[in-house]
Amino acid sequence: METTHRAFVGDARDLSCVADSSVELVVTSPPYPMIEMWDDLFAELDPAIGDALASGDGRGAFEGMHAQLEAVWDELERVLVDGGIACINVGDATRSIDGSFRVYQNHARVLEAFEERGFEPLPDVLWRKPANSAAKFMGSGMIPPNAYVTLEHEYVLIFRKGETSRTFEPRADRRYEAAYFWEERNRWFSDVWTDVTGELQSIDIVDDELRERSAAYPLEIPYRLICMYSAYGDTVLDPFWGTGTTTLAAMCAGRHSVGVELEDAFLELFDERVDEVPALSRSVGRARLERHRSFVEQRQAEGESLEYEADHYEMPVVTKMERGIRLREVRSIDRTDDGYQVGHAPLARE
Repeated sequence: METTHRAFVGDARDLSCVADSSVELVVTSPPYPMIEMWDDLFAELDPAIGDALASGDGRGAFEGMHAQLEAVWDELERVLVDGGIACINVGDATRSIDGSFRVYQNHARVLEAFEERGFEPLPDVLWRKPANSAAKFMGSGMIPPNAYVTLEHEYVLIFRKGETSRTFEPRADRRYEAAYFWEERNRWFSDVWTDVTGELQSIDIVDDELRERSAAYPLEIPYRLICMYSAYGDTVLDPFWGTGTTTLAAMCAGRHSVGVELEDAFLELFDERVDEVPALSRSVGRARLERHRSFVEQRQAEGESLEYEADHYEMPVVTKMERGIRLREVRSIDRTDDGYQVGHAPLARE
């Protein structure tokens, strides 16, 4: 099996490099409005945002920033297939503007924007990120009532384009081979993820300045979402590509991908590290199999037997739908004019 992975330098508000109804899944994390590290970017896109911040008009700046993101959401509506899924990772912001401290609810504003475009909201996920410091409060310290809760979570907002899910041909191999294990389903489809930081290896970003500017999320997040909401051969889009974490996850998961990024330095950095992907993909697949073996051993130690046997791996599974699971590993990567051609093979039995 081969997949293609295209990466473009460009503006996410104009995804002309992506054809209409050509993407099955979007996984992305946009710049968060009202987080100071993104102020200059938003002000470059619309100088009125910088004027609002300078004059103490926090609400005006917040709305102006989201207006820029809404141009991207318009493009996502165009490129997604009917029934396609958009997963938007976003965090809220706390900030003092003109002496007034408040929370800016980015997740609520994004939810509103997608509903206005006819997307159906699906249950979302909260994931906990490491706290920036040991202090769990802001404000007046130990004396009530003017301390504030520290935000330690982000949202993965999940939307479906249209009212109905995608359909597949009966018993489609590319869907059944992309199944997940029973215990993975129970963990992944929980609405609170507390176990995502550092669970999967990633390609190190050696440039600290680029790392900060990318605000990259852990590889585990896009990898899970791709496994949850797409099948083998689907195309995954990330219009805020950053360091390419979504593309890494798509390569490991055997999906096609498209990324769009303003900073060409990120594409250059990714190209320097992409040869590490075969080892990464093998590690990710083997870790999934090993976790399932541990799960089976625990069930058996408790005196429970599993009824079904996996077709491609010498291990039992809980349900009939798991029997066809066949993980993929990257065997080859060839550079193309606009990205990479990746060769995949079934992950073999150990």
